[in-house]
Amino acid sequence: MINGLRRGSVILPSRYARNLALDTAEPVGRGNGMPQEDVITLLSSATGHPGGGPVEIVETHGAIIFLAGEVALKIKRDVTYDYMDLSTLALREAMLRRELALNQPFAPMIYRDVVAVTREPNGTLAFDGEGEPVEWVLRMWRFPKEAELAVIADRHGIDDNLAHDLGEALFRFHAQASHRDADGAALIGDILDELGRVFAGMHDALGSERIAAFSQAARVEWRRVSPLLRKRAEDGHVRRCHGDLHLRNIVLLDGVPVPFDALEFDEVLGTCDVLYDLAFLLMDLNRRGLTRAANIVLAAYLLEAGGAEDSGLATLPLFLAVRSAIHAMVAVQTSTATHTAPGAEPMNTLDNARNFLARPPAKLVVIGGLSGTGKTTIARDVAPFIGAAPGAVHLRTDLERKAALGLKETTHAPATSYSPSARAAVYTHLFSRAEAILSAGHSVLIDATFLDPELRASVMDLGMSQDVAVQTIWLEAPLKVLINRVSMREKDASDADETVLRAQCAGLDAPTDWQKVSALGTPKATIERVCSTLGCEQSNRR
Repeated sequence: MINGLRRGSVILPSRYARNLALDTAEPVGRGNGMPQEDVITLLSSATGHPGGGPVEIVETHGAIIFLAGEVALKIKRDVTYDYMDLSTLALREAMLRRELALNQPFAPMIYRDVVAVTREPNGTLAFDGEGEPVEWVLRMWRFPKEAELAVIADRHGIDDNLAHDLGEALFRFHAQASHRDADGAALIGDILDELGRVFAGMHDALGSERIAAFSQAARVEWRRVSPLLRKRAEDGHVRRCHGDLHLRNIVLLDGVPVPFDALEFDEVLGTCDVLYDLAFLLMDLNRRGLTRAANIVLAAYLLEAGGAEDSGLATLPLFLAVRSAIHAMVAVQTSTATHTAPGAEPMNTLDNARNFLARPPAKLVVIGGLSGTGKTTIARDVAPFIGAAPGAVHLRTDLERKAALGLKETTHAPATSYSPSARAAVYTHLFSRAEAILSAGHSVLIDATFLDPELRASVMDLGMSQDVAVQTIWLEAPLKVLINRVSMREKDASDADETVLRAQCAGLDAPTDWQKVSALGTPKATIERVCSTLGCEQSNRR
């Protein structure tokens, strides 16, 4: 079920990436085998394509895809670039088999097998025949174009549930990826070197001062986090990742986000820190204005990791900046290849790369209140506008509790998980995660009831120990309103019902030193009051 399979997305030139400009580039060499025209003619025909007709053809700089019925066929072009040699039948077969091996474990519903186009005894060509192979084909199932996340994002945006599922799916993808021995700092340093060489020829399009400002800031940040990059590599965070993880290479199948079309032609390009791999997607969401979705993706990924990736957030500004700078570079290359004016987009994109590096000081925002006051709704709206991109990491006791129990978000937790000792364990873990994230220089938003004065004192101590600003919000609304709200909840991580709410209210010792905000009225009105209190400015981003 595959429809897209568009190559030519965007990383770096030469060994450090591929890019849209190469879709229009001429190959620098050709193989000496049988011309591919006869194979192309066969697979373009309704009689030669196993999916029947009509056949739709998608061409990229390195491949040709033939789409018909439920079947997608892909051949590698007989070409040679400075970073990819496909000039022999053996090389093309090896590349297709590598692509299958990389993608089939994660997307078996897409990737099927590698088969041959053969020369039969009578001289004709056949798909998966009995004769001698003259070309190799990757056979896949076709999916509707509308299932691509890029199409979904452009048409409807990425809603909260899909963003959460996406973060979980990408962590699982990385968790299954094989470890690689590499110098994490050297991997990023090499990319910065390559960017420097390419940007040297783009001063007219990007501006000398802009290039210099980015390059200097990126180098300063790279030197600052290099020890952490190396440590993360030693600890297993550098893996054989996807390498091209943006919205066009993720598809929604049966409601599940599935990465596909992983970068297969260079193991160096596919080897990176898992957060650098994730940063491509976060950058892609951010540039589309989907900052809320980016924030939720990151929070869900970190939750699924159980805290193992929290300290790595110190690398995220550099990772996002590099991904954004690459995007600016590719925009210029594409305009050159297509003989069009680059316009302001590449300059704006490089400005964004610089902005990622100008990370504001971390802060700790805490939203408390009885069940039903709308803490989570408010937190999800304001988190993207707090601190560095893609916003404060939203930590929620309800989600931490379910994750610790191995339960789905909407599965009701047993009563024992709300005992005093179990509740204390949840807060201890949540505070530990908050400490790690704040230590990494990233902001945190904690969403919990905070009914216990000792817990409120502990969260203030946390902020003081990390030397960050702490802002506390206490949401309030009449009991009758709150009972109505919890009674109407559906598919929510909170297990609180009317009985729980009345018990909370009966034993409430509300804080006197937290900023009180009314939770009456519409969520939008409450969000505006909270934003006004916190001093965060919302925009019209989706």
